[in-house]
Amino acid sequence: MSEYDAEELAAKLQSENSRENIKKRRRERTRKHRIAVLKGIIRLIFAVFLMAVICTAGYYVIGWGMQAYRDVRDMYEAYLIRQEENRGAVDVRFDGYTNVLVLGLDESVNMDNADEKRADAILLISMENATGKVRILNIPRDTWVDMAQDKGETRLANVYAVGGAPLMVRTINQMFDISIHQYVIIDLVTFAQIVDAVGGIDLYVEQNMDYDDPEAQLFIHMRQGYRHLDGKGAEHYLRYRSDDLGDLGRTQRQQKFVKAFYAKLLRVDTLPKVPMIADILKQNVTTSAELFDSVHIGNVIRKLSIEPPRTIMLPGDFSRNDDTVWIMDRAATDEIIHELFPPEAGTEKQEEQN
Repeated sequence: MSEYDAEELAAKLQSENSRENIKKRRRERTRKHRIAVLKGIIRLIFAVFLMAVICTAGYYVIGWGMQAYRDVRDMYEAYLIRQEENRGAVDVRFDGYTNVLVLGLDESVNMDNADEKRADAILLISMENATGKVRILNIPRDTWVDMAQDKGETRLANVYAVGGAPLMVRTINQMFDISIHQYVIIDLVTFAQIVDAVGGIDLYVEQNMDYDDPEAQLFIHMRQGYRHLDGKGAEHYLRYRSDDLGDLGRTQRQQKFVKAFYAKLLRVDTLPKVPMIADILKQNVTTSAELFDSVHIGNVIRKLSIEPPRTIMLPGDFSRNDDTVWIMDRAATDEIIHELFPPEAGTEKQEEQN
């Protein structure tokens, strides 16, 4: 083979290799292009699917949210209706306060020899929302009252047996021309549990106390002097009224005990016991407060002043016809209510809302 033929053959082979390489590269590019297109299609399908999932989920989330909003709205409207039934309308004059009626119940026997519950202790607790200051009005259980809703006249203790807490609230609203925001009902057993939970109360027992009532299973025997009272001892101290002052002396002891209990609640060593106290209250105490009141009440309690509460006894005197009945002094009571709830504060509240 000549040199010319060899070169021609080499050129021919190189040319064939070049064409083969070109075809190979074209096929590779085509393959890569197809893969890229396929990936693009897959990404597009995934994106569409993801958007569909998001839109579907969003639709259901929005639908759930709207339904939840309607449910909460309906719950709140029902709550307002219940509160209106329990306590009557709330006057804007008292928006700056949280007024709570506390009723301590005592089981007794009526004229038909049937068990009935009456209000043995009646406290109107008012807290200034801005300052946390607490004022407590002690109302003797034997105060003679006109019941709300034209249900007649009776001792205040008996009102609970007639119409429960709602009638008690409306009657006291009527007595003082104020608004009560919530009520709390506690029985003697629960009261003793709470006193035990805080570790008992230290106070001075002002006289020897001896009283036996087998029918009520009540046996009180306490000596004068400084005493540490557990739940049962506190119950006996507050229920004793076999002295010259009768129910008046009992009310005065309630005032004294409330101050000591309030001071105990604010002590640092009481803080670890709060969950136990809350559990007792949750299980055994009846209250008008509901979920919608929790945040507000929590904020008010958090602001409680370290100052001792101001305790006031309902002004009045024993009836001339029955020395077991307490007759409210209307003029003196109006003066106290005016002092506790200045009308100027209510006027400012109304102006702010207008």
